[in-house]
Amino acid sequence: MRTFMSWAVVWALSQSVGSGADRSGMPQPDEVRRQRPRLELRASPRLAFPPVNVFLTAELVGGPDTEEYYCPGLEWDWGDGGKSVHEADCAPFEDGILLQRRFTAEHAYGSAGVYRVRVSLQRESRSLAKAEATVTVRDAQ
Repeated sequence: MRTFMSWAVVWALSQSVGSGADRSGMPQPDEVRRQRPRLELRASPRLAFPPVNVFLTAELVGGPDTEEYYCPGLEWDWGDGGKSVHEADCAPFEDGILLQRRFTAEHAYGSAGVYRVRVSLQRESRSLAKAEATVTVRDAQ
């Protein structure tokens, strides 16, 4: 039993160190630079009574500041049949430029329901990242 446990500990350490993490299991800067950014979406409030204006924040998290993610468009699906598109007008990309990583929007919900809000980060009609959040609007009765 002791031999198996020792082997398991050595194997686990070799996996975390070999994957770009240090012995603490935290990713190292080179690993973070190789990762693709992910999109997170937050809604505020997530639970409300109608009518309500919901504020949404989409945030690009992780990954490097590369041209692929520079100056994206956003497609919003509000979950109530409504959709909208945001197209950015930006200067040409230059090395060293920081990406815009936070995008905000607001949408009004006039009736009760559970709405699945989706956002897609777009570049030249190609989806780079997607995220979704649920907004619940309860009947006022």
